[in-house]
Amino acid sequence: MDVSMGHGPDALIALEDGTVYRGRSFGAPGERCGEVVFNTAMTGYQEVLTDPSYKAQIVAMTYPLIGNTGVNPDDPESAHVQVEGLVVKECCRVPSNWRSRQPLHEHLREHGVLGIEGVDTRALTLHIRTAGAMKAAISTLGRRADELVAMARAWPGLVGQDMVQHVTCAEPWRWPSPGGARFHVVVYDFGCKHNILRLLARSGCEITVVPATTPAADALALEPHGVLLSNGPGDPAGLPHIVAEVRKLLGATPIFGICLGHQILALALGGKTFKLVFGHRGANHPVRACSGGRVDITSQNHGFCVEPDSLPLDEVEPTYVNLNDGTLEGFRHRGLPIVAVQFHPEASPGPHDSILLFDKFTEMMAQHQRHTAPQPAACEDP
Repeated sequence: MDVSMGHGPDALIALEDGTVYRGRSFGAPGERCGEVVFNTAMTGYQEVLTDPSYKAQIVAMTYPLIGNTGVNPDDPESAHVQVEGLVVKECCRVPSNWRSRQPLHEHLREHGVLGIEGVDTRALTLHIRTAGAMKAAISTLGRRADELVAMARAWPGLVGQDMVQHVTCAEPWRWPSPGGARFHVVVYDFGCKHNILRLLARSGCEITVVPATTPAADALALEPHGVLLSNGPGDPAGLPHIVAEVRKLLGATPIFGICLGHQILALALGGKTFKLVFGHRGANHPVRACSGGRVDITSQNHGFCVEPDSLPLDEVEPTYVNLNDGTLEGFRHRGLPIVAVQFHPEASPGPHDSILLFDKFTEMMAQHQRHTAPQPAACEDP
């Protein structure tokens, strides 16, 4: 195991507005472009790295020391590291945790992912909070700063782009479920985190995961008791073909949308979305239930949001609001079995306040079954 505390090669991160931050490489060599964002979680970096919602993003961790617990084979949220790069103040090269199997810097090198340490992440975060998340380029290859700025500006960015195509599965597949499952759920894979599937299985569901572009008719032909629209990366406005198919599911089966799934459902119902200035990313975001006033601390990862006034409020009722900026965090349909949340109830990494939403989804499917079950014919008096 490499425990050297020596400096790696020089590395740069250059933003499209010309701002440049210097540091040292602690991951794989190379160059990448992506949208630079920050995450406020103190830990959970392994789940962050493997969350497909971070595709095409360069993630700066605001907590100054990252890597303390190492990397293990149990916590990944997908089969691959998804981020374009990781930016930290200091990488811990000697992790201390009984579950650790590999230091973070070795893991990044093994997966070909760039890591930069020694960056003033506080200054970077403050700049993003003021100027907004923006396109960036990172390099460990000695490229000049002005060349990297030009690369960042030339990158297409996330707005209007279909990033889901890069993370969805190629064919339908089954997630292992315990015996005696009560419900069959079709999960649209827009970049689905594994913990969503784990918690669905725990709630008594047999799960079929299907590609993001699966026609609604094909999903319904699987005879599901419900459909889950997963999290995923990028701009929902870049997915009109997916929105069109989701619109065909409305009223046909119970639907639960999470994160990008929440946004896609809103578009299918006639709503609109917009890009947040710097997004919500971290394990400590408070949301308030519109009914009852309960406040949950939630895990979040999104750069786009639903315009609440764009929804047909005679049909759709807001259910959660973000206490930091007042943005919409959830809604339900008044007449159809449809619920959606912007935050991550699977909470990996993060708190467990909203984990019961999976049980509420199964309750919604059970209620739908009761309402749609054929009634026995009435007996007539002789």
